[in-house]
Amino acid sequence: MLRFIFRLAAMVALSISVIMAVIDTTRSVAASALVMTPLNTSWLAVSPDTRAAFETYVRAKASPLVWDGAIAWVLDQPGFAVFAVLAFLLYAIGYRRRRHAFAPTN
Repeated sequence: MLRFIFRLAAMVALSISVIMAVIDTTRSVAASALVMTPLNTSWLAVSPDTRAAFETYVRAKASPLVWDGAIAWVLDQPGFAVFAVLAFLLYAIGYRRRRHAFAPTN
């Protein structure tokens, strides 16, 4: 059951990644230049309240260094790339390895 949840989350993250990539591709074609929207910009456009609440939470519970160092760097990356990496990691966690049955050879 837990593997299913991770694979489902991976599929959702991959879907978001594809949507963000299509949006960036459309903007790139319209601008005749490469456009890669940072995750922070996309998040602020969709829900600025949750972005501010997340920053406040991380700064209060962890450390301002965590926000300024790691999380701010991730938020500055293109959104489609962040969600693609997240999808890969979630799928890798939920992946079930196939066991190979080895038959004795004569």
